[in-house]
Amino acid sequence: MTQPTVPAEILEQRAAEQRRALHNDVRQLRSVVEAEVRERIDVRRNVARYFGPIAGASALIALSLGYSLTGIFTDR
Repeated sequence: MTQPTVPAEILEQRAAEQRRALHNDVRQLRSVVEAEVRERIDVRRNVARYFGPIAGASALIALSLGYSLTGIFTDR
């Protein structure tokens, strides 16, 4: 085997720098993903965005349940 031309101290220093860079990249990626997930599951924002369809679906469900329950308790 041949002797390495780069001293071990320099290799260790480069490895430490690469580890720090990787840790920083992972930390940054985590923060971006957490922000994206929080934005997607924010209930207030989703309700505000889809208020019309949610209100319409709720109205139809309430109307059908009310009509069904009324049919159960009346003779018609």
